[in-house]
Amino acid sequence: MNRTTQETAHKTIYKRNSMSNINDNNPFFHKYTTPHETVPFDKIRLEHFEPAFIEGIRRDDEHIAKIINNPEPPTFDNTIIDPEEDEEGYYDLLDKVSAVFFNLLSAETNEDMEALAQKMQPLLTKHHNDVTLNEKLFQRIKAVYDNHRELTPEEEMLLNKSYDSFVRSGALLSDKKKEHLRKLTEEASMLSLQFSQNLLKENKAFTLHITDEADLAGLPESQRNAALAAATERNLDGWVITLDAPSYMPFMQYAENRELRKRLYMARNTECTHDNDSNNLEICKRLVNLRRELAQLLGYDTYADYVLKKRMATNIGNVYQLLHDLINAYKPTAIKEREEVIAKARRMEGDDFELMPWDGPYYSHKLQLEKYNVDSEMLRPYLELSKVINGVFGLANRLYGITFKENKDIPVYHPDVKAYEVFDRDGSYLAVFYADFHPRKGKQGGAWMTEYQGQYIDRKGKNVRPHVSVVMNLTKPTHDKPALLTLGEVETFLHEFGHSLHGMFANTRFESLSGTNVWWDFVELPSQFMENFSLEKEFLSTFAFHHETGAPMPDELIDRLISGRNYNCASACLRQVSFGLLDMAYYTQKDEFTADIIPFEKQAWKDAIISPQLPDTCMTVQFSHIMAGGYSAGYYSYKWAEVLDADAFAVFKKEGIFNPATAQRFRDCILSKGGTEHPMTLYKRFKGSEPTIDALLERNEIKK
Repeated sequence: MNRTTQETAHKTIYKRNSMSNINDNNPFFHKYTTPHETVPFDKIRLEHFEPAFIEGIRRDDEHIAKIINNPEPPTFDNTIIDPEEDEEGYYDLLDKVSAVFFNLLSAETNEDMEALAQKMQPLLTKHHNDVTLNEKLFQRIKAVYDNHRELTPEEEMLLNKSYDSFVRSGALLSDKKKEHLRKLTEEASMLSLQFSQNLLKENKAFTLHITDEADLAGLPESQRNAALAAATERNLDGWVITLDAPSYMPFMQYAENRELRKRLYMARNTECTHDNDSNNLEICKRLVNLRRELAQLLGYDTYADYVLKKRMATNIGNVYQLLHDLINAYKPTAIKEREEVIAKARRMEGDDFELMPWDGPYYSHKLQLEKYNVDSEMLRPYLELSKVINGVFGLANRLYGITFKENKDIPVYHPDVKAYEVFDRDGSYLAVFYADFHPRKGKQGGAWMTEYQGQYIDRKGKNVRPHVSVVMNLTKPTHDKPALLTLGEVETFLHEFGHSLHGMFANTRFESLSGTNVWWDFVELPSQFMENFSLEKEFLSTFAFHHETGAPMPDELIDRLISGRNYNCASACLRQVSFGLLDMAYYTQKDEFTADIIPFEKQAWKDAIISPQLPDTCMTVQFSHIMAGGYSAGYYSYKWAEVLDADAFAVFKKEGIFNPATAQRFRDCILSKGGTEHPMTLYKRFKGSEPTIDALLERNEIKK
């Protein structure tokens, strides 16, 4: 339900007594006194969350009761939005505590928080169902939907979104079916949480402890130092390799010890398949069935049909058309890429050598060196984190005129996190930006953008600015070296930063339509668009300086890098397509899903697979995006948005990659508009026409 309907309400008589029983030391019950009213992480304790959740639910219930008991006829202004401004943020409590708790559950969790999550999740799911299945509330919303005053386009979008969200949550079902839906959503919510907790537990439980330095053969100095630091953190002698990306991926690429590569590969690719409490196989099967049942209860054949109703792709056929078009375009090149890697391996190891999955990154890297004489270690000395930060911020300044200033008075939840004030071109305050850079024990893998406060315009006309955060797992500094990144990590930073720009530039009236609150196959456009700059010489020249000598990255190295930009890009494309096929295979099920996950997986994505599959490995049980992360029946979105981002960047290439007028048009037409209009309308307003796949094929040199 949208913020103004569910969370921000008019004042109530109850306020005169409501605060008397609240713990005065709980920061959630008071207006934040920090800069820009940012979250006072330094004052929040574990014991503050539960009472804030309970009180937040109670306040929501109170607010909804006042809406449905209003004797006045339902109108847009007294039902969809609220009749009075909530000056004290009284009804924002649940939203406020949820943002902090669930963001920390991903970025800085521990066993106590995970236990509390298990306790709170059923209450929160029940509360959500209580709202969306409230017949009296829905009847008021439906009355407005059927008969309302003339609305602005944004108001109309809000009304449609509010009505649709209730219908898609079961508001039109019979009481019996509503009760069944409650059970389905409550169970799915708990299983999604359990899935994530199992994956984090498995990931952090494994380490490859090396005591013989000979086993480090092939590893560059940067990786040896990182492995030494990881061992020291654990009070161990020798070196430690973990399953976190900055440790795992370089080891697979550089380590000469094939048996250790195999051990590491199998550890990562069999996570949550073992006979222990962290096994996710049955959880995944049940989640697929719960979502299928939910969709069919709501009148859809499959869960994918339900999801795609609110996506640019619109239907299953269009998704499969995209995926198979990409297979047809990229697969011949991907097969050639693999054959080249096999040939390289056999030149090194003999004609009988069989390339296994744990060999691919190692020999692919050797071939990349042979063909282009470039790799990530050559680039690391020029990609020192603080310089990369300056480069990314400088790019935003050059494109949009915004500036970033670190403010150490803004509390953060971990020393790795930096907090910045962001100012617009005219010097006015725009947003707060948090950046959380490095892996650690209580942090999920991967990278993501989130918000602690969304943007909206209150009833007095104040533009409440957002507090956005990007969370990553980039290479950590060592005892004698700063954090030196790979180009892939720079791309990750740019990707999440693109999401954050979508949030920071938000300029809409309603929070539920602002920033990244757009259709899921559109939300990746701003993020993937920013990745394009990573291989632009004009961008690299602004920050890529040697961390010791200060010398710029040599033009000759940049030229080699650019010449090899499409190395193995077809294989990378097929990998993403395979994930999309797997996702669709699960969520286009019409009947009860009873298959064994592992063999089903291998059959589902076979059209996009060009190398032998191992019988014991499994992606599904660690595929957070589609099991616990909101991309169920939506993973194709990355490739859908890649078509958009290549098409959009082609406009910049034509008009100038730093052209301020083009950037301003991108900001005005897409980044600031959020979900206030249909995404294709926004895109065509920026470009002047619908996107085509041609720019992507040309960028990847698939189409000359």
